[in-house]
Amino acid sequence: MPWAAVSARRLARHRLDAPAVVGGEPVTRRIADVVSGTCGVHAQVMSAAEVSVAMRVAGAVSTDVRDALWRDRTLVRTHGPRGTVHLLSARDLPAWVGAMGGLDIARGPGAGEPYLDADQVEALVDAAPRALAHADLTADELTQALADAVGAWAAEPVVDAFRTRLPRWRWVQPVLGHRGALCFGPKRGREITFTSPVRLLPGFVPMDSEPALRRLALRYLHGYGPATPAEFARWLGAPRDRSEELFRSLGDSVEQVTVVGSGPAVQIAGDPTHHEEPRGVRLLPYFDVFGVGCHPRSLLFAGAAAERALSRGQAGNYPLLLVNGQVAGVWHQALRGRRLRVTVEPLVELAAAELREVGAQARRLADIRAVEEVALVVGRVPVGPHA
Repeated sequence: MPWAAVSARRLARHRLDAPAVVGGEPVTRRIADVVSGTCGVHAQVMSAAEVSVAMRVAGAVSTDVRDALWRDRTLVRTHGPRGTVHLLSARDLPAWVGAMGGLDIARGPGAGEPYLDADQVEALVDAAPRALAHADLTADELTQALADAVGAWAAEPVVDAFRTRLPRWRWVQPVLGHRGALCFGPKRGREITFTSPVRLLPGFVPMDSEPALRRLALRYLHGYGPATPAEFARWLGAPRDRSEELFRSLGDSVEQVTVVGSGPAVQIAGDPTHHEEPRGVRLLPYFDVFGVGCHPRSLLFAGAAAERALSRGQAGNYPLLLVNGQVAGVWHQALRGRRLRVTVEPLVELAAAELREVGAQARRLADIRAVEEVALVVGRVPVGPHA
């Protein structure tokens, strides 16, 4: 399979060849469909998550993503792949919790070291849903509720983080998310809150671990395949041997192909090959899942992109200029009042039509963020990662 065919398929599955059309259904439901198709959207920085989602849905803006999350509840903000904060489709949450929770249980006591032992982790998994059964709680309120339920050890400030020390229970916050014990609620002023998936989504019940893992592996291959078990393990944050075992368990549901320039990989059996060339220009924000989840890096981040658009080999730290399915530059945005300044640094020479597409993407970004004026600068991005 040529790399161009792999790239074209992924662009289509990620709605980066053409945004999804809302049609007659609610925009928040279409947003959930798109998020499901990408196996979640990184949401540590919510403003970046809103752009990631809205860029994939025709006419969608940031407030639509917030409505999907907090009003219509077609999305959930919780801990997803690698323990990082993601937006997930609400209808997919039972499979996510079944899969990720099962992996965390299989890891054993090491999931809580060095701050917690296995019994303490299980006590927190049991106590958190009860503490959140009737109200959203801030981090401080949940800390007190957990301490009241399981003992003062849960609130001891021992976890090093950002020049401070967090309560002991925060060490396994991602595990609590994976086990379905908590997820994020709406902000209260500037403070984050936590809530229970059971209260947020009535009738919520996690899937059994093994079928949930198989379902997740197939969804991943739909959005990111062809891929290897090692790439899946890296994306999910799972042990490599467990991923290899999981891929073998998929049986006739998958088939092996050879990606030109990379090597053997696995795709869904009978998945059609895209024969058209990958086309289009896109501005992808920090931590967009296309750049983070697609492999191999050597083909997606080819040439100068390997040095300029990665940070110590890691994707996500720079917003990406995507041209015809390839990382072809980086960009940066700065908001001053009602004026958005977008600086795009191409790493390849852009044709006139491609420059016009860059301008259209900058205007689309302004629309998503409800900004009245946008200025596009093509030149060197003067800031580093995470700026």
